[in-house]
Amino acid sequence: MDRRELADFLRSRRERITPGEVGLPAGPRRRTPGLRREEAAQLAFISTEYYTRLEQARGPHPSREVLAGLARALRLTDAERDHLHHLAGVPPGPPPGPSREVRQSILDLLHRLPQAAAIVVSATHEVIAWNDLAAALMEDFSAVPRRDRNLLRRVFLGPHPQGQRLYGVSDADTFGRRAAQDLRAAAARYPDDPELTELVSELLAGSEEFARLWASHDVSTAPTLRKTFQHPLVGPVTVNCDVLDLSDRDQRVVIYTAVPGSPSEGALRLLSVIGTQRMDTTP
Repeated sequence: MDRRELADFLRSRRERITPGEVGLPAGPRRRTPGLRREEAAQLAFISTEYYTRLEQARGPHPSREVLAGLARALRLTDAERDHLHHLAGVPPGPPPGPSREVRQSILDLLHRLPQAAAIVVSATHEVIAWNDLAAALMEDFSAVPRRDRNLLRRVFLGPHPQGQRLYGVSDADTFGRRAAQDLRAAAARYPDDPELTELVSELLAGSEEFARLWASHDVSTAPTLRKTFQHPLVGPVTVNCDVLDLSDRDQRVVIYTAVPGSPSEGALRLLSVIGTQRMDTTP
């Protein structure tokens, strides 16, 4: 355990996080950059005294549970989490929860597909990256809270505007069945992730359909290769659906493309111009 390097690393990670990023008020008398020690300790579910001793290079050997709490509180990337473990003298194990860190090359790919709607989803079907056309076709993900970007919540718990599930997509029921099976597999891979546990509990309590699917233990169904979105402005948009697995991050890139020369291709082109603005309402 390298106490001095660990102390410096924790301090540097704490000072880069603004209170607003973790839902804390900045306050008029905040003199320290980033979070205070007591705030970092609270987010990591450890005592302020313990955290202070770690930053002063005189703390005891932290357990895996403490390291997981610190990684979560300080919003460490996967590489930073592994570095934290090495500094603490604890070999990094499997990640405690699904990765939400998207490689820059994948983000670049999304924006190099101007005629395709593309998203990246985590192992729990949370939309963690998207391009402009995906926002226009589905919804402006940047305008909704992170928890509401989860497609499982959307399909099973709503909202369902005008009675349409999951943006009016034609295979909503099939997607729901497959996503529930995916979530069960993810729960086995990340048994200690509190967000995943909370998601499963919320879906079981709020959806009888999900509860039936969760209890069925069915094997995974074949993916849908073509689907139709019922868009409120441009009408039905039929797209091919291709999925790229990012096995190192346990993520998927989902790419929606229309057949060249089809009315749906024209609809996507129109959406690329309209963007996420609402043209069905008056100012």
